[in-house]
Amino acid sequence: MGSYSVESHLLSLRLSRQAPSSNVLPQTSRGGSDHARKVKMERDYQSGGYGGGYDGPQRRTYGRRPVTDYTSSMLQWMRHRQPRYKGGPRMEMERPSPSYIVDMLPPPAKPQNAADAIPAKLLHSSLNKLKHPINVVRWTPEGRRLLTGSSIGEFTLWNGMGFNFETISQAHDSAVRVAVWSHSEDWLMSADQDGIVKYWQPTFNNVKAIQAHNDPVRDLAFSPNDSKFVTACDDATLKIFDFAGGVEESTLTGHGWDAKSVDWHPTKGLLVSGSKDHQVKLWDPRTGRCLTTLHGHKNTVARTKFEPNKGQLLATCARDQVARIFDLRMMRDICLLRGNEKDICTLTWHPFHASLLSTGGADGSIYHYLLDEPNTPPEQATSIPPYDSADPASAPAQTIHPAHKIQYAHDFNVWSIDWHPLGHILASGSNDRVTRFWTRARPGETDCFKDKHHLGEAAAEAVGTWDKRGGRKMMREDEEQELEDEAGGLEDQKMPVKQPTLPGIPGLTMPTNGTSDGPSPRKFQNLPNFPPPPNFANGPPPDPETFQEMLRNGTLQLPPPPQFSATGQGPPPPPSNFDFSKLPVPPGFQPPPGLPPPPPGSFGGLPGIGSENGGNGGGGGSVRRRGPLPSQQESLMEEQRRGKYRTAR
Repeated sequence: MGSYSVESHLLSLRLSRQAPSSNVLPQTSRGGSDHARKVKMERDYQSGGYGGGYDGPQRRTYGRRPVTDYTSSMLQWMRHRQPRYKGGPRMEMERPSPSYIVDMLPPPAKPQNAADAIPAKLLHSSLNKLKHPINVVRWTPEGRRLLTGSSIGEFTLWNGMGFNFETISQAHDSAVRVAVWSHSEDWLMSADQDGIVKYWQPTFNNVKAIQAHNDPVRDLAFSPNDSKFVTACDDATLKIFDFAGGVEESTLTGHGWDAKSVDWHPTKGLLVSGSKDHQVKLWDPRTGRCLTTLHGHKNTVARTKFEPNKGQLLATCARDQVARIFDLRMMRDICLLRGNEKDICTLTWHPFHASLLSTGGADGSIYHYLLDEPNTPPEQATSIPPYDSADPASAPAQTIHPAHKIQYAHDFNVWSIDWHPLGHILASGSNDRVTRFWTRARPGETDCFKDKHHLGEAAAEAVGTWDKRGGRKMMREDEEQELEDEAGGLEDQKMPVKQPTLPGIPGLTMPTNGTSDGPSPRKFQNLPNFPPPPNFANGPPPDPETFQEMLRNGTLQLPPPPQFSATGQGPPPPPSNFDFSKLPVPPGFQPPPGLPPPPPGSFGGLPGIGSENGGNGGGGGSVRRRGPLPSQQESLMEEQRRGKYRTAR
């Protein structure tokens, strides 16, 4: 078979788009189908999902999860990109059709199309075995892993492509409040509820810890050259430290209440801080002087962030349900981000699109705003930006409404959100103890807008995209996992293979060749000498029926029972009140003189053993009935109590 090139496949996609009567890709040879399977795996964000099912008797492989692979999109962009002064790419514009999945480009390839980077689709929900609120989510600089900090001081690493758990460590003794990477990507700094700041290498080796404050540290930021860092604390102060020595250099005072947020300008010597006193302050880090105070918010300021690319804009959010965009060039508010129904807990800028801003609310919602699209509701008047007004200095700030809402992204407060370094995945951590990964929808995909995170549980259940168990797929996987756990937790309880035995002598197997291997070594020296078994003059012993008939007719006489001496040799004699009728004897057996006859109909009432009159078999031989097996449910519960298997639902 000849090779099937990418160019020929893209040409086939173009031809399929031009054919109005066909919505299916053209059939190709075997090599083409192999390549189609490869192209199917070339996802920009999510590939595969939980496709498949049952194919005849073969079971579906358990444990498959969606995987995000951005390699193909990056390579395609690098192959076709051109300098910006030569215009845009030559490729066809993306359209809402599944055939355009191969044309998806990463966010850096579309600097003017911020709407294409809005993460509206849930990729995966990650949950620790020990569930605790997630206070911090941070991507590693290379984007391979996501770091989360919990309320008990644990660091958890999740894979950035498969979203599976990788490792966990006890980083702090109290709740992790903030974690920030340096601009050089060589250091990670984290702070906790006790005011301790720790230095971490990229391998998460803790090399240093300092007592920065005596109260909780709420935020931390690096200077542009990473030589210093600043902390915001509940003691209403900001402290600037030398990074190399970990020594405090200056303390900034001026807030009247807890300092909740701080950020350092990406290129200049400028600090911004937000406090519980409703104020936002700009500071000079060299002199420690407060440059100006912003009084726009009416409640606790939760987050203050400079725009990371050019640093011309400042975003602040507070518990007054409003986020504000401050222009440092005009020294005034230019945008008011409205639409949140509850307090805003956090916000973040997109790493490439300066017009895309995302917020996390106290009701578990995540809103995405486009600063160049007001998205005004029909019943309200559209406002214009101050830049387009006749008097920009005195024009009112423009009101921006969310371009996309994920109203039910989490069940409780969203404490932290962070973008992947490539800008294609947004991670969120919440008080509901869940870490979720969000991305943009693929071309032609609309089901993601009808899930329970957008519509709510009741509405999603009405349209059939969610059920009471959290989704039919999840329910089926849980049931399969429970069956596998149950099968693994129960041991094989089959009865051993039956061996032919001599009638009337339980436990003694039938000899196969009529010869004896000789007496076995005696373990107990004080046992009396039992008489040998009867000898048969005609060779090997007869069959069981003939042997039983000989016992009935008296042709074969059994030896008398052994006599125990009174000197203590051998086992003691049975007590006087011993009931010999409960001894297991075969049917039709005549005891020696002096012993009471056995009760008719059974082997003395022993459980699981019956007689021929009980309907357990024919012939003269006895048939052993299998005793009842222990309950499988009780066995599984016992194994779960020992901690070997997961807790039953």
